[in-house]
Amino acid sequence: MKKNIRTVLLGELILFLVVFFISTLGTDFGFSAVAWFLDVPSLILVLLILIPGLIIMGEWKDFLKSFSVGIKDYRLLELKNIIEAVGAAQKLTIFGALFAIITSAIILMGHLSEPETFGPSLAVCFLSGFYAVIIEFFLLPLKLNAERKMNEEMDMEDE
Repeated sequence: MKKNIRTVLLGELILFLVVFFISTLGTDFGFSAVAWFLDVPSLILVLLILIPGLIIMGEWKDFLKSFSVGIKDYRLLELKNIIEAVGAAQKLTIFGALFAIITSAIILMGHLSEPETFGPSLAVCFLSGFYAVIIEFFLLPLKLNAERKMNEEMDMEDE
């Protein structure tokens, strides 16, 4: 059965949102807990490593193609390049998150004299890693889909 990767990604998004809202709304804090997971500067830091990194490495176009594997037909070499581009995106996401975590931790250490800011600042440190996990949650099926398609193409060539 042929699966559309966009449908898979939409299904993952719905799954993530359901689990996220169940786990946050199930607390005593209610809907206000959702706001704790929003830190635009941390997300921007991760994306500022990911997107320009892919562009600089020349992988951006192949990365975008990963969203249409299984919808459009690609040759084996194109599929290999797509897999490499998604792999690069996975690594850049981790590097971006580590950069943001370390930057946040350095800022946190600079303000240890203010104990009331320690908790929120520490939470910001963890949010970059949280964003990296979310991004990886969506990158993994892209890579697996391209690998599966490449294996199918290689199998068809052997026949």
